[in-house]
Order: sequence, then C-alpha cells, then structure tokens
Amino acid sequence: MSHPLSERIKSLPASATLAMAAKARELKNEGKDIIGLSLGEPDFNTPDFIKEAAVEAINADYNSYTPVDGYAELKEAICTKFKRDNGLEYASNQIVVSTGAKQSIANVVQVLINPGDDVLLVAPYWVSYSAMVILAEGNPIEIRSGIETDFKITAEQLAAAITPKTKLVMLNSPNNPSGSMYTKEEYEALAAVLEQHPDIYVLSDEIYEHIHYDNATPFSFAAIPSMYDRTITVNGLAKAFAMTGWRIGYLGGPAWIAKACTKIQGQVTSGTNCIAQRAAITAVQAPVGKIKYMVDEFDFRRKRIIELLEDIEGFEVNVPKGAFYVFPDISSFFGKKLNGKQIENASDFAMYLLEEANVATVTGDAFGCPNNIRISYAASLEEIEEAIRRIRVAVS
Repeated sequence: MSHPLSERIKSLPASATLAMAAKARELKNEGKDIIGLSLGEPDFNTPDFIKEAAVEAINADYNSYTPVDGYAELKEAICTKFKRDNGLEYASNQIVVSTGAKQSIANVVQVLINPGDDVLLVAPYWVSYSAMVILAEGNPIEIRSGIETDFKITAEQLAAAITPKTKLVMLNSPNNPSGSMYTKEEYEALAAVLEQHPDIYVLSDEIYEHIHYDNATPFSFAAIPSMYDRTITVNGLAKAFAMTGWRIGYLGGPAWIAKACTKIQGQVTSGTNCIAQRAAITAVQAPVGKIKYMVDEFDFRRKRIIELLEDIEGFEVNVPKGAFYVFPDISSFFGKKLNGKQIENASDFAMYLLEEANVATVTGDAFGCPNNIRISYAASLEEIEEAIRRIRVAVS
C-alpha cells in the first residue's frame, strides 16, 4: 500500500533532540539504565506561586476560548516585562502570545519567508530553526563558528554571508546548544553590518534570558535603536520558570508582523490555553529574584560538569555563560575505534555514548556544528556525575 505523503513533510527532518529522547525512552523501556542528558528541560517543579495562580484561574471558571493573540492582561504584563528587563517599549498590539516560543518562531518564519528567500542561521543554532525555514520553502544558510571563538560569529562573517536573497537572520543568546552569550558590543558590531541592508529582518530568540552566570548580562538585539523596527524578540516561560509543559511563548515586534502572526495562528491553533495564560501573568510579573535558586543550582552543576569533562582526554570544553548546556568539541575521536566501533562523526559518537555508556546526548550536526555534542546539565548532580563517569570509562 502506498503512503502518498506530501513533499513538504518528506523534506522535513525530524528533531534530533526529540529523536534522541525517544531512543533513550525506548531503551529504558527495555530495562536499560539510561541517563538522559539530551533534553533541555529543567528538573525543577514549577514554582508554587505560579501553580497557585493556575488554581485560582480554574476556580474562577476560566475555561473559554482565549483571544488568538493572548489575554489583554497578559500582553500588558509582557509589555511591562520587556521595558523592565530589556529596555524595550512595546504596545499591546506588538505582542502575540503563542503555544510555546517554538510556535512564536515558526509564526515569524511563515509570515516573512517566501520560497527562495535566504535565512541566515548563526551556528550553533537551535535544531528547529533550519526545519522551520525548510517548511517555509526558504534556504537555511549556516554561518559557522567553533569553540575557538566561544561559538560566536564576527561582523565580517555576517557581511560575507549576506546575499540579495537574504531576508532574515536568526540569533539566539544565551545560546542553545553552546551556552554562549553575545555582549552588547558584539551585537552592535553585527548591527552595523545590517544597517547597510535595510530589507533584512532579525529574529532574536531570548528564551534563556534569565539563566546566566559569572555576572554576564544578556542584551536584547532590539535595544539597538537602528534595529528596533526590524527585530522580532521571542521569549517564553519554559526554561526560566520550569514551565516546559505549560506551553507559553510570546513575541514582541513591529505591529504589522504581530498582526500577521496573529492571522496565521488563528488558522492553526487559535489562542493559547486559558489556565496557562492566567498563570503566565503571575510569572511574567514576578521579580527575577524569584527563580534565583534555580539559576544558582544550574551554576553549581555547570562548574561541576566542566570540571569533570576537562578531566577526560579528547574533550575540549569552553565555559558557557548562560543556558544549561555544555557543547564540547569531540572531533579528536573522529577516525578512531572505540571498543571496536568506528567513530567518523559526532552522530557516531553520540550513538556510541548511548549504546556503550547508556548516556543520551545530542549530536552537534543537528546544531550546525559537526565537531561537537550537546550535553544538558538540567539534571540532578547525581545523574550528571554518574553520566560523566560512564562517558570517561567508555572513551578511555
């Protein structure tokens, strides 16, 4: 029997992070003791003050369809948050609330990209960026960086990548998968290039904004005056507030883009879950200090996992300033055999760690950096230490 799937879905790659997580679950179901360090999901519970707001919403009988672009009160709270944390002035008609930041990003790509448009992906980049561009029939163009530059590109690289077909640049700081953060000065250098190309837009993914270390300060690309009218800022609650399953994301940007995103969302999902939105009002309004205990714990784990990985021969590790990932260069293992298994690339290496060490990581190929693997430290310290012990044994 034939399966006449569309060319669109056949051209779409599967998410590497979700695929590895599924493989890990499959092995767990077979009875194997798998430690999952592949997903970017905090191992904390949602803070009580947010859960209490959700219960209040349920008891207040919030159960109806919501406005496509979000409750007015939530949009107003998001405007206040943007001004408080990012120095960005947005009106409510510039805000769209979506079912996760992933939908916010997908909406932007769909409303801006025409077939044949070039979209510049600053590598390493989140795995879904390229798939979203492919779905919109655009051309994902990688601008690569490596551990030697702390996984950040230069203005010269950006200038060299721009073509007459370039429509959008996708930025992510703090970065998934590397944890690197662009400084204000580094972003201003990139903006100076884009000022020469007024028809190029920027999507700034700031989902890890509140998770940063060593006195590093996140900076919003839209805060550069010349870039404000051409930048769409995306954020959400999943990472900083341990609300991955609540599915609340949002964007701030030019009103005409927000209107277009509302239009496409109205035909796909409509408004986001009513209870999650009411709880999100409380989360967005909360002082950043409310989640400091989580950030402090991530920082402790970060220091420990770096210490452990630096002790393994063949792993080259930088010091991430944000998020909760390390992104070691493991290319020294390429072309070698480990316990009789040939390692030719990062995908081979990640699969080897899963099968030999029972540790789930993600290949750097999925992020545009083929020399690396991503390891999440959004897991307990006990799991992290045992996982790195297993990895050390597997590669020694």
